[in-house]
Amino acid sequence: MSTKTVKISTEPFTCPSCIKKIEGGVGRLDGVQDVNVMFNSGKVKVSYDQDRIAPETIAKTIGDLGYPVTRVSA
Repeated sequence: MSTKTVKISTEPFTCPSCIKKIEGGVGRLDGVQDVNVMFNSGKVKVSYDQDRIAPETIAKTIGDLGYPVTRVSA
């Protein structure tokens, strides 16, 4: 297993339920190990197994949940 971390920026979140929605949706993806949502900054830090999932898939999932992704960085 090869663990990596990606930081994904979105627009700032407006409520605590946004955090639960992202943590739940991203946390269920195969290969995701940890999800940390930073409420005020609109950043999501995700630890994942790079052999099982790509950062683009994680970012797409966040976008599909209704939070437009503005940046993906390692």
